[in-house]
Amino acid sequence: MKTEERHFAEACAEQFQTVARKWEIEGKVTTIGTDSARNMIAAARILPYDHMPCIAHILQRSITVSLSDSGFVGALAKCRKIVGHFKHSPANTAELQVEQGALGQKQEPLIQDVPTRWNSTLEMVKRLIRNQAAIKATLDQQQHKLVMLTPPERDKIQRLETLLEPCRYLTKILGGEAYVSCSVVLPALCHLRRVMEVSDEDPAYVVRFKAKFQEDLASRQEHTNNAWLKIATALDPRFKDLKSLPKTDREAVWTTLGGMLRSPPRRSPHTEDGPPKKKMNILLQMGSDSESEEEVQPDRAIHRYRAEPTTSMEDCPLQWWSSHAGAHDKLAPLARKYLATPASTVPCERLFSVAGHIVQKKRSALLSENVVKLVCLSNWLKDE
Repeated sequence: MKTEERHFAEACAEQFQTVARKWEIEGKVTTIGTDSARNMIAAARILPYDHMPCIAHILQRSITVSLSDSGFVGALAKCRKIVGHFKHSPANTAELQVEQGALGQKQEPLIQDVPTRWNSTLEMVKRLIRNQAAIKATLDQQQHKLVMLTPPERDKIQRLETLLEPCRYLTKILGGEAYVSCSVVLPALCHLRRVMEVSDEDPAYVVRFKAKFQEDLASRQEHTNNAWLKIATALDPRFKDLKSLPKTDREAVWTTLGGMLRSPPRRSPHTEDGPPKKKMNILLQMGSDSESEEEVQPDRAIHRYRAEPTTSMEDCPLQWWSSHAGAHDKLAPLARKYLATPASTVPCERLFSVAGHIVQKKRSALLSENVVKLVCLSNWLKDE
């Protein structure tokens, strides 16, 4: 939606509510996902929805902070100069491709990293490692003033690849849009903390990187919606054992879930004032006269669900709830609500990238409604 206002928190919140009203989804929205920008966080506080900070942005900041305060800075600076030598010269790039072909390698360009995308640093390092023989053969034929990586520096960037590869894998999983991702956040972060544990074989610069990463990630995780993430994890039949949480925190999650079952559901804006008289009489006749039974029922519902076996990692939790909704009718609506929340805003950013390819200088006369249609069609065709 086009806006002439500056992106203050109040203006952003109002724009979102305008879109929600236009699409008639005010009563269907449960959470709002944003990046870590202060105005977005402030806007989320104004809105009447639960705020879900983007986990991909949290990882981005933690990795960037850790890289800036580590022993990889010098080696990465050399990597950027080597990549720049080829990126700025089509002739150098062509010579590199010849050497890649001679060595039987895939002819791929080198990638220059950008500060706003840590995964570009990983991809730069990976391609330099893959093509180091072709790069050396090309530079041996040229007159240049490049300072090449020393053996210790090559070892450093190989260790950096090992450190960042698990982060790339988890970011890819948490950035999906065709499957449940919200319930994967806490297990993924738990796995990442184990990967980043210091070992006796780690050199000092790796120890410093891991320690800084653990510290920064822990501080940022405190500002995520941990309460929502814990419930989502519990309602995912793959992770309901809650092994990603400390043992002391697990029972509290089930207690909170039981409290949700006891509390009346939030009324939708479109809910009727009350059922017809006939339906009301039937409901009153069916109602239990035992308050203690009402207290026990939520506990029974949770106990039945916890007794179910955990499912495979490949299984879809929403499909599981669809086929088990009859047996767990009290929990199923909560599962749909919590598991439908995406873990990151990456899918939205992909859509913005599509819009950037469509709206260009030569197509600046496109009407706004036509841009919306083209973006939707492009995204739909991509999925097909």
